[in-house]
Amino acid sequence: MNEKLSSDARDAFFKSFDGWRPLEGRDAAFRSFKFADFNTAFGFMTRVAIAAEKADHHPEWFNVYNRVDITLTTHDAGGLSDRDVDLAQFIEQAAKAARS
Repeated sequence: MNEKLSSDARDAFFKSFDGWRPLEGRDAAFRSFKFADFNTAFGFMTRVAIAAEKADHHPEWFNVYNRVDITLTTHDAGGLSDRDVDLAQFIEQAAKAARS
């Protein structure tokens, strides 16, 4: 089973990842990404989907045109875990690559 992040580790997550914010009422992290167009947003989502599938850890997300909203949490841990930290790192790299 996955372990929920400690309070200190949770605080460190939000300090380390610019743009991610806690969701009120949930132990989860949220971030909205904007890209040049739908094709770029969809390519980003595809890269994240492949990594998420390999990790067997899937984000909650919503897409409209060039915007992708992502929520991370580990349901079986009851909140944020190291799996979310790892996926957030990948998401940040994928977003940066998509904007290059």
